[in-house]
Amino acid sequence: MRPDTPAENVDHTAEAARLERTAGLYPEDAEALLLRAAAHLELSGDRPTASTLYDRLLSSTADLDNPHLVRALKASNLWEYGHEAEARAIIEGVRSASPQDPAPWVIVAEALESHDELEAAHETYTEAVHRLLTDVPEPPYATHPLLFGRHRVRRMLGESHDEWDALADTVHSLPITLDELHDPKRVWSLGSENPAELEAEILRLRAELGAYREALSRPFPVAILHWPATELTELLETYPSLSTEYPTHETHLATIESALRELASSGTPNLGIVTGTVPSYEAFAASELSSPSDATLLPQYATTLAARGRAVAWPPQQGAPCWCGSGRVYGECHGSTA
Repeated sequence: MRPDTPAENVDHTAEAARLERTAGLYPEDAEALLLRAAAHLELSGDRPTASTLYDRLLSSTADLDNPHLVRALKASNLWEYGHEAEARAIIEGVRSASPQDPAPWVIVAEALESHDELEAAHETYTEAVHRLLTDVPEPPYATHPLLFGRHRVRRMLGESHDEWDALADTVHSLPITLDELHDPKRVWSLGSENPAELEAEILRLRAELGAYREALSRPFPVAILHWPATELTELLETYPSLSTEYPTHETHLATIESALRELASSGTPNLGIVTGTVPSYEAFAASELSSPSDATLLPQYATTLAARGRAVAWPPQQGAPCWCGSGRVYGECHGSTA
């Protein structure tokens, strides 16, 4: 069930409870599942309970995949039900941490913007695009909301276009320009008695709705399965027949990179990598009433991990660690020949 489904069509409280139960069954996916549960609780209006889920994740002994995102969501939620001081403190902490993932930046900047803190929102958007997009030839899809949000706030502040606004215009694909979509005077046209003005505003609203639908309808990543060295060793010792799929760990890593580059060159969007573990794979095989030695289960396992929110976007952003887990920067590791 999608968290964006209208409240009148979904029992968001029941859906949140279902996701919490699922998180108990799949602790390795608890972060993604509990974040979705918290989103349902926010939509149901139960923001205090949503905050308890964020606190549960942040106090967990398990390492989080994206702790900055959890903190950003917690801050946004707290501000919505009166805890402004705590929300501001968390937002400052997120900004100071300077995460490499654009999502936390988007959440905190939009929280500031929605509470009319336009100058602070502008500073946050600007800091994010400078840190994440400087010297990046093509802005990744996940960074587009930063460019669009910054453009929107600058229009409200009456700022003139700069190079980042020009980049936002470049990646914007809808027929109506960003300047029209972000025109601060649009709200006045809704009260106009001029049919032409109202028709123009309806067209702009449809374009915005199209952009939101496009973002929400992005499919799960086309995910390639990655086995860390220790997991692959255990997998092949337990199921030797899979050695035909994975002759060596080095070959396995090289195959992942080459496969993703081929997909990218063919125009396939939204690529990702999921990391497998032997216990998780064995549990998946059992749920399919099949043997883990069956190689045809491997792509199904990868798809299932992606559907549970385990995919990491490929390629990594500039300066980010390589997906293989070597600890080296991607550009100096598997991305060195990109």
